[in-house]
Amino acid sequence: MEISALTRSVVKRNHAVISPDGYINSRVPGWDNCTVNVIINEQMGANLCQTVITLKETGNLVGSTIASQLFFYVIEGGCTATVSGEEKRLTKGQFVYIPIGNTYQIEKPEAGTQLLTFHKVYETLDGYAVPPILFGDAAHVAGPSYMGDPALRLQVLLPDELSFDMAVNIFTYDPGGHLPLVETHIMEHGLIYLQGQGVYMLDQEWYPIKKGDSIWMAPYCQQWFTAMGKEPAVYIYYKNVNRFPTTV
Repeated sequence: MEISALTRSVVKRNHAVISPDGYINSRVPGWDNCTVNVIINEQMGANLCQTVITLKETGNLVGSTIASQLFFYVIEGGCTATVSGEEKRLTKGQFVYIPIGNTYQIEKPEAGTQLLTFHKVYETLDGYAVPPILFGDAAHVAGPSYMGDPALRLQVLLPDELSFDMAVNIFTYDPGGHLPLVETHIMEHGLIYLQGQGVYMLDQEWYPIKKGDSIWMAPYCQQWFTAMGKEPAVYIYYKNVNRFPTTV
């Protein structure tokens, strides 16, 4: 018998590790016949929301982006996404970015389809228009080495343009690959592991991490990761970018 009081999840002042063993389902209006797990949001002190959605065969997500932009990524399965009349079938590894001011519908899923979402309040920038709707496929995004290390590869899914105030990237580490430094920076992160395992250092504390785990990192939470095991470790992550760093 498993001891139900054991978990790898932890929630701290400036970081969190959320493993699936602690998921509790949420009901989101307009998102029907699905399981919604809110992994990261403002209640823990974050400035983003990250969810994982598991769709039944009759699953249907309907909504509109008003203040917050929305990014859907297909972790497993497939579904049809319609954004302000533009329709596309999405399968594993494909995604859609939905800027503010648009309607969306996710429908006709394969049973068990799993989606990741990132939500962020959009910050306008004088002289730049709101970004357009963007459909994409991670399989078609280049993954050059990161900081010259061939054991690390970084795919940038959204355009590196000033109209975007958020980035979504996929980071791949070969076994034994590790960040070349302890990062200490203003950007906030939300992420989920798509494959593999390793050890993450967050604010000088060490955590075992594996496929399915999510992490929140507040600004200036020190971070470092190394991949362990016999397969690459892969995670997809959010960060805020391209805006003035203070309101003062």
